[in-house]
Formats: sequence, C-alpha cells, structure tokens
Amino acid sequence: MAASVTLLRLLLWPMFPGVRSCPDGGSLLCGEPAATEKVLDVQLPGPLPPHSPVHLQGKIGLPDPLTVHVSLLSAPPASQLHSSNRLYVSLYHRALCLTLNVAWTALVHTQLFMPNVAEEVDDEEEGGDDEEDKNDVTEVNDENGVLVLNDDNFDTFMEGKDTVLVEFYAPWCGHCKQLAPEYEKAAKALSQHSPPISLAKVDATQENDIANRFGVSGYPTLKIFRKGKPFDYNGPREKTGIVDFMSEQAGPPSKHVQTVKQVQEFIKDGDDAVIVGVFSSEQDMTYDLYLEACNNLREDFKFLHSFSSDVAKLLKASPSQVVMVHPEKFRSKYEKASYTLTIKDSTEVSEVQDFFKKHILPLVGHRKQSNDAKRYTKRPLVVVYYGVDFSFDYRKATQFWRSKVLEVAKDFPEYTFAIADEEDYSDELKSLGLSDSGEEVNVGILGDGGKKFAMEPDEFDSEVLRDFIMAFKKGKLKPVIKSQPVPKNNQGPVTVVVGKTFDDIVMDTKKDVLIEFYAPWCGHCKKLEPDYTALGKKYKSEKNLVIAKMDATANDVPHDSYKTEGFPTIYFAPSNSKQSPIKFEGGDRTIEGFSKFLEQHATKLSQSRDEL
Repeated sequence: MAASVTLLRLLLWPMFPGVRSCPDGGSLLCGEPAATEKVLDVQLPGPLPPHSPVHLQGKIGLPDPLTVHVSLLSAPPASQLHSSNRLYVSLYHRALCLTLNVAWTALVHTQLFMPNVAEEVDDEEEGGDDEEDKNDVTEVNDENGVLVLNDDNFDTFMEGKDTVLVEFYAPWCGHCKQLAPEYEKAAKALSQHSPPISLAKVDATQENDIANRFGVSGYPTLKIFRKGKPFDYNGPREKTGIVDFMSEQAGPPSKHVQTVKQVQEFIKDGDDAVIVGVFSSEQDMTYDLYLEACNNLREDFKFLHSFSSDVAKLLKASPSQVVMVHPEKFRSKYEKASYTLTIKDSTEVSEVQDFFKKHILPLVGHRKQSNDAKRYTKRPLVVVYYGVDFSFDYRKATQFWRSKVLEVAKDFPEYTFAIADEEDYSDELKSLGLSDSGEEVNVGILGDGGKKFAMEPDEFDSEVLRDFIMAFKKGKLKPVIKSQPVPKNNQGPVTVVVGKTFDDIVMDTKKDVLIEFYAPWCGHCKKLEPDYTALGKKYKSEKNLVIAKMDATANDVPHDSYKTEGFPTIYFAPSNSKQSPIKFEGGDRTIEGFSKFLEQHATKLSQSRDEL
C-alpha cells in the first residue's frame, strides 16, 4: 500500500430478504447472512486522520447492485485498525438503512440506496443524524490489546456486540496480576480472529455500579457478554486456553453431527437432554431460525444439528423438526422419552426457545452443582437427598430410591422434582436442619421467596413423601429459616435484623424501614458503617422509622422482593408497601444522601430535616 493512500476493506455479508424480527424489534425487512462474503474496497488520499469524519462509498451486489454511503463520524486511531486494514461489518437489512458494527468504538451513519425501493434521504435530515451521532461517540481506550471499560462507555460499547469477554479486576489482587499477561496475549491473538473477538477489563474497585450490577464479589471475575447479556466464563485462564475457548464460543451455537453413532453416544452417556435439529440443508430457512434460537441459550443447552437422513430415521424425525431426547438413565414409564417440535418459516424464535425450556428436565432429574443455576431455578423444588451415584456399581441403588420419587412426582406436575447427592449439598442440608438426621434419605422443599421446608426425619418411602408434599400444598408446614441468634439487646442506633426477626421488623406495616444488607468481609460495607450509624442516631427519635441492617451471608431473606446481588444493598420498605421496597441506588452513600432519600419516600416521618 502506497504511503499516500489508505485502503479500507469492508467485509460485508450479503443479506437475502425475508420478513424476520430484527434485533431492535418491530416488523422490518431483514435477511440472513449467506455463505459468500462481499468485499468493498475504498481508497482514501492519505492516511486515516484519527477522530475526524471520513466518508466512504462503493457499490456491491446483494444480488442486485446497490450503493452504500458510509460516514465514519470518528475515524479509528491507527493502533485500533487491524494490520490488513479490514473492517468487519455485520449487516441487518432494514427499510432504508444498514446498521454497521465496526471493529472500533465509533458510531457509523449509513445511507442505503436500493433500486425501486427508496428515495434519497434529504441532506438536511442526514446532516441532523450526523450531528446527533457525533454527540453519542464514546471513546474506549486500549491497554496492550485489552479494551478499558467504565461506567461511561460500558453500555454503549456492548450494544450489538456478539461476543465480548470482560475481566472484572482489582489493581491490588494477586490473582489478577497473574492473569494479566495471559489475558493481554489472548486479547492480541483474538483480535486477529475472523471476525475479531474483543477482550475488555473493568476496574471493579472504581466502577462500583457496573460491578454491583453484575454481582461481582471476588477478583478476578470473568464474564462473557452476548448482545450485552452476561454469562459466567468457565474456561481456562491462560493464553492458549482462553483463545481456544473464546474461539469456540464465537462459533456456531450448534454442533454438526453426521452419524447415528454420534447421536447414540450423546443419548446413552449424557447427563442432560440431547437437542437435535434435523434439516434438509444449510440453505433451509428453518435451519437459520434454529441457530438463532440456539445462540442466546448456548450457555445453558447443548445443541446438535444434522442433515443426515440416517440421523433423522433414528430420531423418527422429518426435516425442519427439532427432537429433544432424555438420556436413558432418566427415562420412566410415566413420561415420554422424546419430544418433537416442527419449525415452520412462520415460527417465532421464542417458540423454539420455549420448547427447549419446557422439556429439558425429566420428571425426576439429577440436581448437581454444575447444573443447579441453569436447570433448577423454578420453585417450588422438591429435592430428595441421598448417596446419588450413577456409576455401574451404584446405579441400581440410586435408581431404587429415584423410582420411589417418580411414583409421587407424576401426581404433582406443578412442582419440580430432583434427586441430589447428600455430600454435594451438605451445606444445604445443614441449612434445612437435616445434616444430622441419621436417615439414609432426606427431603426438602425450596419454595418461593427463598423459603425452605424440611421433612421430619423418617424411614423414606413414597407415601411418606406424598404426605409431606400434601402438607406443603395445604400450607401446613412452617419454613426453616437460616438465622443468627436473636439479639438480646437491640437498642442501638441501627437495629440488627436476623432471619427469624425479618418479618417482625422489616415487614411491620406500622413502620417505615431502611435496611442495609451487608457482608462482613465487604470493604464498601465497612466504609459505609460510620455514616450509616450516624444516620441511625439522627433518626433515633423517629418512632415510626427504623434504620436497620442485616448480615445477608448468615441469614435468610424470606421475601423475593428484597434481592441482594451485591454488597451493600439498601432498600426502603414503606409501611404501606412492604412487598414493593424501593432500592437505594444512584445517590450518595452519605448522611445527606440517605436523608434526602428518606424525606422523599418516608410515609411516617414526623419531623422535618431542619428539626432533625
């Protein structure tokens, strides 16, 4: 490339029209990527001037020729361009415009001229859009290949990004320092991936709002973001492992299986249901729809697809059908071994995803630490604890007790049933008060609002289990609440709440309550303590207002409305609306900030701010 000329190559995926829902919603003229890429080369007279407008234009066939005018409102610094000067662009058809997501952080204004489709947009309107976009540009810095995100640029950067790996770190953290060189090497390697995969980092000690929003409580915490939605990163933490793992994550969400043997192995040995889409070819529109449905759930399910007639015969499926088959060890006479969904061109993506979620669990599944958060979040959940082991020597004993549970589960379709190994869930058994029951089999019910119910230790059989569930259904059981001892002297400026007193204090409809949920090890909580104590002293004379705190690591919160995703979390519970508390967020965690918040929301404040 001559020194006086800059060649920009835009790699375009051609779009074939079809009515489909676009990412930003609405009924739009959209299309799906075809296998062949199109390239638009543009020469500029000289190098790209950083942070200044650049206008490009060229022609491309989609199959009909059209002209694309691209206005880069903030040209990327040379350091942010790939060595090939190739800008990867993903396209979505819309009525009059193309949205381009480029490899650097800059807003792009585009104007699309399609023969016999649209009139030109007048210059005044286009100029107005340019001015609006200029105001929205948010710069992202780069440190050794890793993008630096903060409160100002995080959400803007994530918009439209298919796959981004983010490290939440603390500058003083030894593990973070150990990870840093490997993470930087992986970032540089993945920037050459086609298309590039961004690696970013957030200083969680400075960007508190972001860290709290995503529940960051330890360092380093790594999360994969897809279209802004976070997923836990469970991959390696060295350069090669990160590159391989993220390359796979950026690939197709479904694995192509070509033989009957491959499918049979998944069905026989797996711990989860096997989901297989059967299609006639890659050009099948329903195949594209299946992949779209899989993509947003790829962290939660294992997806397969096949174009083989032999695989279709094995699954008793026709092209454009999705079959879900449960592993042999989880089948029973009370349920179907497989479920089938026929996908049509008119089928919504949400319908396919609902099918996955509805049938993924067998009647009585195996709850484990590895699948708990993905499979067993629905409540009420009936859990039967014993020595669960599906290896050859212990499978018969495991299935013996599971069969007892099946006899009851079939009669209560409104509840989810699972077996769980007692050693894997020893802490949960302890919280249920069953760790020293002396019984071979124990049972607990995890109910709504974090409430837990324990079956009294007894010799286990189907009828004992049935009686326990019937008592729960009729509301005759008292919940087990994890709680610290009730304080004997609770007369301090800040009232101490424990699990056993939560309803008596926080849910008291005669009083407004401001409650802080904290963790003893939390640095932010320790920093807040002096001001929070002073706040309690300030309002101590208010008979109808309680300033309270609760160690959320040692006590159960028996109401879903008071969700704690980070520490400290502070809620105001009005006397007239206990089930709809108001979360304190965005304000200063100072006496003045809390006072302003209380004056705004209190229903029973008797004194004015000046009087106090």
